[in-house]
Amino acid sequence: MATTTNLPHWDMTVVYPSLDSPEFAAGFQAVSDDIAVLGKLFDEQHVGKHDPQPLDDATVHAFERVIERYNAVLAGYRTLSAYIHAFVSTDSRDNLAQAKYSELQAHSVKLYQLGTRYTAWIGSLDVEGLIVRSAIAAEHAYALRQAKTEAEHLMSPDEEALAAELNITGGSAWAKLHGNITSQLNVPIEVDGSVESLPMSVIRNMAADADRKTRHRAYVAELAAWERVAVPLAAAMNSIKGEVNTLSARRGWDTPLDEAVFEASIDRQTLDAMFTAARESFPDFRRYLHAKARALGLPALAWYDLLAPVGASGRVWSFEASEQFIVAQFGSYSQRLSDYAARAFRERWIDAEPRPGKRDGAFCMPLRADESRVFANFKPTYDGMSTLAHELGHGYHNMNLTQRTMLQRNTPMTLAETASIFCETIVREAALKDANAQERIEILEASLVGSCQVVVDITSRFLLEQGIFETRRKRELSVDELNELMLQAQRETYGDGLDPNQLHQYMWAMKPHYYSTGRSFYNFPYMFGLLFGLGLYARYRADPEAFRAQYDDLLSSTGLADAATLAARFGIDTRTPDFWRASLDTIRHEVDQFEDAVSEK
Repeated sequence: MATTTNLPHWDMTVVYPSLDSPEFAAGFQAVSDDIAVLGKLFDEQHVGKHDPQPLDDATVHAFERVIERYNAVLAGYRTLSAYIHAFVSTDSRDNLAQAKYSELQAHSVKLYQLGTRYTAWIGSLDVEGLIVRSAIAAEHAYALRQAKTEAEHLMSPDEEALAAELNITGGSAWAKLHGNITSQLNVPIEVDGSVESLPMSVIRNMAADADRKTRHRAYVAELAAWERVAVPLAAAMNSIKGEVNTLSARRGWDTPLDEAVFEASIDRQTLDAMFTAARESFPDFRRYLHAKARALGLPALAWYDLLAPVGASGRVWSFEASEQFIVAQFGSYSQRLSDYAARAFRERWIDAEPRPGKRDGAFCMPLRADESRVFANFKPTYDGMSTLAHELGHGYHNMNLTQRTMLQRNTPMTLAETASIFCETIVREAALKDANAQERIEILEASLVGSCQVVVDITSRFLLEQGIFETRRKRELSVDELNELMLQAQRETYGDGLDPNQLHQYMWAMKPHYYSTGRSFYNFPYMFGLLFGLGLYARYRADPEAFRAQYDDLLSSTGLADAATLAARFGIDTRTPDFWRASLDTIRHEVDQFEDAVSEK
């Protein structure tokens, strides 16, 4: 087992021995060949945009051949892509990994172009008739209906092909630039009387330091570092948002938000209901921020106090202790969930050590079959343990999707947080049971700071992105304008919960979620995921046995229906504010508990 000073790196040798191994070269070539063969099949079967055509036996047979082969190629590509990404994300200075990543992009463009042809082809077919006549089509009914709608928003085949090719030197290149700059950014900072140059991930971890002077130094150093690279990052932002605006309009979407809502498998009514309830909760989050300020002995919180620890835990959350706690508490829900987590730790699916060249944050990515890989920058705190539980929840979700084809696994972001929030809630409730007064404050604080980020801060990100898209239709935005839009969004959401003179104008530069042409408005699905996950946990507490009987099937079905349909299985109506208010009531109760605990401190 690893210690907190020797945290684990994930094991990728189970796929290929190394990036320079003959096995990897053969695997890369196989994926390349498979994509080429798929292209020939598409040509043979005339897969692409057509005038509507009658549904005969030959068409049904062609569809079944195409979709089975397409699913197989997507699965092979996913494993290869995840393998290469495992090296790029943990060390962006790895030149071989970057070269292979760049080489893979050329193949990804071909695969994307084939995907566009497939979507256009489905748009020309009688999808409902196909679902009736083909068992394979019936199994992919939701994906086919989504593709039918998406086909209505495609440009001409030549335009789509050109857009995909240009994306390598356009949006994808700008996104890659952002990832490389931010992961390699070293920040000068005074530590123990001397100036050191530390990775940005280490600087950002200092935001959770118990010493306010340390947090302030890190905050000042971080802002200065972002200022140094703001010009290229603003260029990346302007280029990506400009590309999205152009393509979204050419594809017939009213706004990029309409496209994002469709991709999230919800509708504007659901989005509006969720944001209505979220805005109603802002005064409660400000109560929490005021209580935290009192606990820290401050008149008001500055931005660099948001992650400040409150409470004094007597519990040691080393990596080993976190592993043991997660495995045990997952077992309180089910042996299957516990066994999954134990396997992930045992087989080294987790990369936990922060280090130079490694990107910030945490994520989970599917690798192959039922395997995933968890990326983290572990801190020996309750929050560090909770983050591991959260990401392992994603992995458990992936395991439940194993039985599905790649097109059936296409889970929208809104539902992708379902298992992670559920697992995070399991460990939080368990930790609270045995906590003393100070530990209780710490755990409630960790939960509330996360909820505040997901509800309040994500609303600020949503407002920022709306503002950027609106202005970008007319012109580019300067660094100063991006800073002001960010500050304006933070003032509107945090209100008097934070010192208005000590906010973070460069959050637009730090967050990688903005830098994607494939997923605009990447952030609001996290709010959906948090509140949906809390709502599901409430259903579990009300009737554990009935919930267990349905839950794994729900996770395996997240690519088979829209969010509203899946939620209805548990009696949830996502299109009215009431459900979202009920989930936020859970957070309000935590605010009440936190205020009481702080008062008794």
